[in-house]
Amino acid sequence: MRLFLSIKYYPDMRNRELIESISGALEQARHEVVCVVRDLEKWGEISFTPAELMAETFNTIEECDAVIIELSSKGVGLGIEAGYAHARGIPVITIAEEGSDISATLQGISAEVELYSSVEEIPALLSDLAPLESGF
Repeated sequence: MRLFLSIKYYPDMRNRELIESISGALEQARHEVVCVVRDLEKWGEISFTPAELMAETFNTIEECDAVIIELSSKGVGLGIEAGYAHARGIPVITIAEEGSDISATLQGISAEVELYSSVEEIPALLSDLAPLESGF
């Protein structure tokens, strides 16, 4: 399954390890993962205007089977991406560390909401997602 990982972006890349951990865990479970900062912006090597960034983001979301919203840290972009996916009929799955505040609005458009205490738990939480047939 091709998954779009939506996660709070920080210019200093302070959550790069978390992005890599989540992506790696999902890829280990035979999913293809796309994350804007990692795959489109190449960790800051490529820069887009705001309009280009949103166009690229929306095009990428449309090419995915589901959108994973990682909501341990809130961000406006997460809501935009979740709302866009929902409006396009693409399932939204929200994951967050235990104790995170997930709005009723996001809960309302999410196909499922899963809480985790460690990144290693994420593949098991999403085990009902079909892996890619061609695999890695």
